[in-house]
This record gives sequence, structure tokens and C-alpha cells, in this order.
Amino acid sequence: MHHDPGSPPAEDAAVPAFWRALGLPGLADVHVHFLPPRLLRRVWAYFDAAGPLVGTEWPIRYRWDDADRVAHLRRLGVRAFSALAYPHRPGMAADLNAWTLEFARTTPGCLPSATFFPEPSAGRYVADALAAGARVFKVHVQVGRFLPTDPALDACWGLLAEAGVPVVVHAGHAPVGTPQTGPEPFAALLARHPRLTAIVAHLGAPDYAAFLDLAEAYERVRLDTTMAFTPFFDRFVPFPPGELPRLRDLGLAGKVLLGSDFPNIPYPYAAQLTGLARLELDDDWLRAVCWHNAATLFDLD
Repeated sequence: MHHDPGSPPAEDAAVPAFWRALGLPGLADVHVHFLPPRLLRRVWAYFDAAGPLVGTEWPIRYRWDDADRVAHLRRLGVRAFSALAYPHRPGMAADLNAWTLEFARTTPGCLPSATFFPEPSAGRYVADALAAGARVFKVHVQVGRFLPTDPALDACWGLLAEAGVPVVVHAGHAPVGTPQTGPEPFAALLARHPRLTAIVAHLGAPDYAAFLDLAEAYERVRLDTTMAFTPFFDRFVPFPPGELPRLRDLGLAGKVLLGSDFPNIPYPYAAQLTGLARLELDDDWLRAVCWHNAATLFDLD
């Protein structure tokens, strides 16, 4: 069945027709956030204030409670999604993991998600989260302001590499760079842990080419599409058209996965899919990115 790239979903109500036209069972989104409500309100307040790491007006589109957001993902046909939480200081991660793992237990379709921060207890609570069934982790070096090569994280990366459990890493400079972001610190991490299954958030924006290089060089490194190719993101960090052939090859090789940043986006969910469809990298690429690559990685089928 051929999907007409001229008719990508203009609004959320049209999203199911998009994936049905591709012959998919639904969508798999590796970059979705669910947080304890009090913390989520603090995150939204930070975006509202256009805080230093946001750097621009960023009206949160889906400022709803958990149940309404889960229901919306169901309506969209997002059959698998993460609940990525991340700490901004020590002493938070273990409690976040307890919350996100419990959320996944009571929310069909949610991948059990966990996180960590450079602190003495990190290796222990990462081992606990893995034992409790965590299937995806999130690390945000920009918000946490730590280097991925921080020695306090070494045990964590080692455990994840050994378990083959993916970790979504916000490693790029976008939206606002810090001394800990960019391809160099992340490349140093991979040199130390070459078997790490890492998913680079936002395609590594704005250093797309350097992160594509890393995905080509390391068998287990992947990228997610989060926010890329949306009009909002294109204003600041447009993807270089010359890199599209490499993005296509990596997608067909299983290494590019759909991510959205739902609910913390300033536009409709559909805009992410529209952006991907408008690349006209063909239906096989869209099928791989929107479902098959995640289905393989997380054994969804």
C-alpha cells in the first residue's frame, strides 16, 4: 500500500491514517516523557520561563494529566513509548526510577524506563532498575551538567553495555550548548564503552554529521528523530540536506528511530511525522523509522 508523501498528517486526528497507509500496526516512539506530577510542573515552568537551557519561547502543547496524555498516545496509535525521566541533581534518580517503573507496570504500551546521575550509588540503583525490568534508560548531560565520561558513571555504562539495554542520551548542543554536550564527549564515552546500545536524542543536533559518523562507526549506536524536521526546530538547527542520503541508509539499517518529545513540544504531535514524510526518503524508510527499528530493538512484534 503506498502512502502519498503529499498528504502527511496535518493534525493529530490524521495520524492513524498515516501509519495505516504505510501498512504498520501503529507507531513506536522512543522519546516520550512521563514524570512525577510535581517534577513535571517544575519542568513546564522552566520551559514557560524560556530558561537558559531552553533559550526560546516554548509553549508546551500537551499540558494535560497523565491519563489524558496516555489516552492521546493511544488515539494516535503509539503502541510503544518510553517514560523518560532525568535528574538535574544528585539524590533524585532512584526515586524517579521507582516512579517510572511503577508507571510502566500500570500503563500498557509503556516501556519500563529508568535513569541515572553521577553519584556513588548510581551503579547500585542502575543494577536494581535492570533487575526490576528496565528496558530503556535516559541520560541528559545538558540538564545534568556532567560529562558522559564522569568516572562515577563508568559502572552504569558497563552494566547497560553488558545487558544490551538501550540508553537515550541527550548528548548534542541543541537547544543550548554546555561544556558537557557535543560529539567529542560522547565519542570519548563510546571509545571507553564501544558495546553500549545508545540512542542519540534529536539526531545529535546541531552536530548532525558528527553523530551520523558515530552511528556508522559503532554497531550499537542509533539516533532518534526527536523534533528534527519540524518547522520549530528547522528555524534553529536545520538538518543539512547533504546528509539525507546517510540518514536514509542508517534508517534502513535499523539505526534511526522515531522520537517526539511528547508532551513537551510547542506544536502538534503530527508535525513530527509530517516532517519525516516530507523528506521523501520513501515508504520503506518511514516504516523502518516509525515502527520496525524500534520493534526489532525492543522485541515488540
